Parts: sequence; structure tokens; C-alpha cells
Amino acid sequence: MGRALPLEREAKYAIGDVLRHRVHPFRGVVFDIDPEFSNTEDWYEAIPEAVRPARDQPYYHLFAENDSSHYVAYVSEQNLIPDENLEPVSHPDIVDVFDYSDEGYALKQVHSH
Repeated sequence: MGRALPLEREAKYAIGDVLRHRVHPFRGVVFDIDPEFSNTEDWYEAIPEAVRPARDQPYYHLFAENDSSHYVAYVSEQNLIPDENLEPVSHPDIVDVFDYSDEGYALKQVHSH
């Protein structure tokens, strides 16, 4: 008998969701999701062991902002919570990927000719 594949955990959040970090003061828009940790070992090892998140959970790529800058963040699901702030996120790359409306962020439709 073949080995059963491990079940991928269902991501709690979706592309276009606005989330904030549970500890650090930043918020952002999800633009990609990895079903489990998929960054470098150096990146993972740089996180202090006491707060290092588990690898086997979804990880989110966010267009993030804090009070002083914009950047791309890579965050484990356990460290994210929904953002109650209804203001749009001002990261400059968002307009390349998303359309924004009263409903929130939606991926831009790619038009083929």
C-alpha cells in the first residue's frame, strides 16, 4: 500500500484579506499563501526559538505597512488576526495586484486579447 499524503491544512484567511500581526504593529493585505512554511532555513532560524512558529501551518505573504514603512511580510497563520481597521492599506504595490472597493480587495482580472 502507498503512503497516504499528509492532509494540507485549510488556510483560515484568503487572498485579499486585511490582517494584522498579533504582536508586532503592522497590518497588510494577503497576496499569496503557502500551505506550510516555505522560506529559507536562515529566515526560520533567525526567529528567536521562544516565539518561533510551527512550520506545518499556512504562511501568508502580505503587502504590509507600519507607521514608518511599507514592505512584504511573511507570517505564520498563528500570528495573524483580522484587522478591524477599515482604512485601505497604503502599500504601493497593492494597485498592481488588487482592485479596491467597498467590499475590500479583489485580485485584478487579467484580460487576454
